Amino acid sequence: MPSQIIAMGGGVLVPEAANHGALERYILAATGKLKPRVLFVPTASGDDASYVARFYESYAPLNCTPTHLPFFRRTPADLRALVLAQDVVHVGGGNTRSMLAVWRDWGFDAVLREAYDAGIVLCGSSAGAICWFDEGVTDSIAGGLTRMAALGFLPGSACPHYDGEAERRPSYQRLVAERTIGGGYAADDGVGLHFVDGALDRVVSARPPATAYRVEPDGTGARETSLEAVAITSAA
Repeated sequence: MPSQIIAMGGGVLVPEAANHGALERYILAATGKLKPRVLFVPTASGDDASYVARFYESYAPLNCTPTHLPFFRRTPADLRALVLAQDVVHVGGGNTRSMLAVWRDWGFDAVLREAYDAGIVLCGSSAGAICWFDEGVTDSIAGGLTRMAALGFLPGSACPHYDGEAERRPSYQRLVAERTIGGGYAADDGVGLHFVDGALDRVVSARPPATAYRVEPDGTGARETSLEAVAITSAA
């Protein structure tokens, strides 16, 4: 089984959004299973109840079996057994730094690595996108956007919400230009970067012309290269 990660800029699990369900359907299709089992991990939001409800509202109508993993209420004793029984692990957005601290305390980072190596599809938006890379641009700390280390399943850096938050694009380019953070990928909201065995396989967009970008240091600045995206829809 190939190792797969689908890192999204944002705009997923939003039932009121245009073309809602397109990214969720794409994630399910990536498993190759008839009725995939999907585990939502809302740690970055502190297990926010409304966010968990949006997950079920998004996935329940699809041909899958959704469930979620709490870390701020009673947490299952055997995290490894729970995760390895899934076909998809979908990580929600929120405070990336706090999420990773909780995961490491529980040893969940090691469980996710085992899931990745076993071919379980890992995905997420915002914090759920940043976490898979070596490093990312985060708003976990009050003030300006900063660099933070992440899990390192994928090489390079990541920046979500590239067109959705005014400070994302200039901050990422500045940090890359200064070499505070390594080059990497930026994704607009509604866009997914699909990596297979550690390499970018394709970019998909649920809201064309939104897309993703490769951002690299270039002399005293940063070079941004637009990546071609395949348009996807919410139709079955």
